[in-house]
Amino acid sequence: MLKDSRIYIAGHMGLLGSALINKLKSGGYTDIVTKTRSELDLTKQDKVNEFFNKERPDFVFLAAGLTGGIIANKKYPATFLHTNIAIQDNVFHAANKYYVKHLVFYGSSCVYPKNCPQPMKEEYLMTGSIEETSEAYAIAKTAGIIGCRSYNSQFNSNCFIALIPNSMYGPNDNFDIEKSHVLSALIRKFHEAKIDEKECITLWGSGNPRREFIFCDDVADASIFAMENANKLQNFHYNIGTGVDYSIKELAEFISRIVGYNGEIKWDLSKPDGAPCKLLDSSKFFDLGWKPSVNIEEGLKVTYEWYLRNMKLFME
Repeated sequence: MLKDSRIYIAGHMGLLGSALINKLKSGGYTDIVTKTRSELDLTKQDKVNEFFNKERPDFVFLAAGLTGGIIANKKYPATFLHTNIAIQDNVFHAANKYYVKHLVFYGSSCVYPKNCPQPMKEEYLMTGSIEETSEAYAIAKTAGIIGCRSYNSQFNSNCFIALIPNSMYGPNDNFDIEKSHVLSALIRKFHEAKIDEKECITLWGSGNPRREFIFCDDVADASIFAMENANKLQNFHYNIGTGVDYSIKELAEFISRIVGYNGEIKWDLSKPDGAPCKLLDSSKFFDLGWKPSVNIEEGLKVTYEWYLRNMKLFME
């Protein structure tokens, strides 16, 4: 991937897409193509084909898709399944048809079994039952991972690169209570509890599940590294994490301290926990020469500062 290569970022306004734009521009890449959802509906094959035929991108980062937390996944499983499969299927087909050199697709750690051995290795994919609360989304992402491998095998190429980042967070995350993931939801809940001067805050589940979080800039950096070192990659997916996990209770304490909330934290045991642990084994990707650089507290501070500047976007 050269500095003047034509690069298409699908989902450029989201958490990862915006981080990719910043990283690419700061790295000297000059020909970046973007389209908003209203300009290009990625669920429509004819529109996607028309775009690829006209723009002819050399490289594609497929950061577009429908994501959400436990509430959204339980409420809209069919929407998550259809939207994500449609987007990735259409973009894969067009990328192959119009000779894209490399495409990065993003899976999710929820594709691994609910009771997966820890840390989760790439070869554990489809070796057990997945978490029911994210089943539809996980199936769609699994299809994308297998899709990358299938296109490479059938067309004898290394065009498609599948990366599985663990839970991402950072600026431009979604802080909508229903649609957000756990970390952004916690930031908003603690901030509002502080503003409302609440004596206590009640969070879902037991707080015992452990999660690994990775800052969006690190995932963007890993993605560009993968593009630049595509000749070193095998036709398999790669985990992208930090190698460190935290309990939800620990994260709640981090966030309450950063936000400045001093009330009591209670836990609603009637609500689901989700998978007990989700720590990735990222050693295969680390062995290629890449490492993350942002620790959790540093990343949380940056994320909260961004939320304070933009929280009006998420007010009902």
